[in-house]
Amino acid sequence: MQLLDLTLNTPEANLALDEALLLEAESLSQVNQEASGDFASAETLRFWESSRYFVVVGAGGRVAEEAKIEVCRRDGIPILRRASGGGTVLQGPGCLNYTLILDIRRRPKCQDIHGTNRYVLELMSEALRKLAPEIAIRGISDLAVGERKVSGTAQRRKKAYILFHGTLLYRFDLPLIERYLRLPRRQPEYRNNRPHSDFVCNLGGTSEELRRRIAEVWEATEIRQEIPVKLVEQLVDEKYSRDEWNEQF
Repeated sequence: MQLLDLTLNTPEANLALDEALLLEAESLSQVNQEASGDFASAETLRFWESSRYFVVVGAGGRVAEEAKIEVCRRDGIPILRRASGGGTVLQGPGCLNYTLILDIRRRPKCQDIHGTNRYVLELMSEALRKLAPEIAIRGISDLAVGERKVSGTAQRRKKAYILFHGTLLYRFDLPLIERYLRLPRRQPEYRNNRPHSDFVCNLGGTSEELRRRIAEVWEATEIRQEIPVKLVEQLVDEKYSRDEWNEQF
């Protein structure tokens, strides 16, 4: 697996790069199969962490139900939409993002959404257990320490590849979550309608330690040197910078 430790300059570009990695891998898989009948894997593990705060809504999320729009506008907090499903999150310093581009053909446990969640989160739990011995899979796609969530995830699936990405709260300014996000209408059972302040916590550790442990468990040893720059720019221009995408629901 290739390792890409890269945070781009804007929130829009960081969301676009996640999608671009998936689209590039899927396109290459089709070209390789047509040319040789075989395939070379384009699996990638990416890390990124935003230096500024912004809200990210899932692909089908309703902005007015998920985010406190007026507070976000007053504080200059952008509200963007990502390509994957899942709930709304607040990004910013102290929240490490990991992105996995997984080859379905090489990962028999990733044939459906629930199998992929279980497979990835079991490996992530293994990576993080020395930092948090009580870490466990909760709900459909969360990691929690005790009853408090430290990580949420989402995925987008293509024919050959999956984009699976997640957040890891480790030194986040937790009160800001309640400032900018509404209580979600759909909740995992273990949440019990708790407010954000009683539901989330920081994992602890450092960004460097988290990256090292996660890269080890995924055996991501090949440093990736290039990214699909033109595709990222196209996605930013045609999608992530446009109100018709970000505010469509």
